Amino acid sequence: MTTTRKHTALPKAQILVEALPWLTRHRGKTVVIKFGGNAMVDEELKAAFAQDVVFLHHAGLRPVVVHGGGPQISRALETHGIVSEFKAGLRVTTEDAMDVVRMVLAGQVQRELVGLLNRHGPLAVGLTGEDAHTLTATRHRPEIDGEPVDIGRVGEITEIDTGAIEALLADGRIPVVSSIARSQDDHHVYNVNADTAAAALAAALGAETLMVLTDVEGLYEDWPNSDEVISRLTASQLEKLLPELSSGMVPKMEGCLHAVRGGVTTARVIDGRVQHSILLEIFTDEGIGTMVVPDETPDTDEAPDAQGES
Repeated sequence: MTTTRKHTALPKAQILVEALPWLTRHRGKTVVIKFGGNAMVDEELKAAFAQDVVFLHHAGLRPVVVHGGGPQISRALETHGIVSEFKAGLRVTTEDAMDVVRMVLAGQVQRELVGLLNRHGPLAVGLTGEDAHTLTATRHRPEIDGEPVDIGRVGEITEIDTGAIEALLADGRIPVVSSIARSQDDHHVYNVNADTAAAALAAALGAETLMVLTDVEGLYEDWPNSDEVISRLTASQLEKLLPELSSGMVPKMEGCLHAVRGGVTTARVIDGRVQHSILLEIFTDEGIGTMVVPDETPDTDEAPDAQGES
């Protein structure tokens, strides 16, 4: 019986030992995690995500969670009789729609996520980009066929004040940030792309890592001709690939590029459909997903020619 127990326990010990150098490397470092995709709507994945974030906290890291809420917003708009419309890959956000967006992000998605994290202790504190001027924005007008278009209350971040988040981290809390911002121009509230908000916060906080959860395995080498995932590429390699990416992947990879060019050590796109993908990425030798690193790394191999998102 004793021998059997030893053999059963040995793999657990090996896993912990494998994590040791990563624990040492990341201890005390800030990691910004963009929560989204299927992980946001699947109950088991949501619970696993909360466990991962709390594990990071207890392992000595300083996690900050940023979230959007596309599926929940679409459902709520439909309930309120508001048609969801997208231009240039962004949700057209009228004043009526903005009221719903704000309600869903701050009053529903954030509350649920804070609740999941706080099952493990008094850790998570929710705030929006409005709070303490954490995020300030101006109206974003994307171009379609060379012409700027009005998509309503969609914001582009112009300024970040990390004071409230830093105070929460110093107090041993886990900040959970909704991606809405107050405008510097008209004092209205704006909807901000959560990938963009997470990347901007990661750079402003001097984070060690930005992690973006998505519904694909990572950046594909030659989609749809291949499902081979690129495990690592530099900022310059990514920049060359951006024009070839599918629309859904663009804000995620632009965010990764902005983050590493803003001082973040690594930015990673990982598959949120895999339970405990965050722990697999940070604390194992193999890792999963795609990691973007700054140009000053010794890896100068050319990246493949084309990527995409399923």
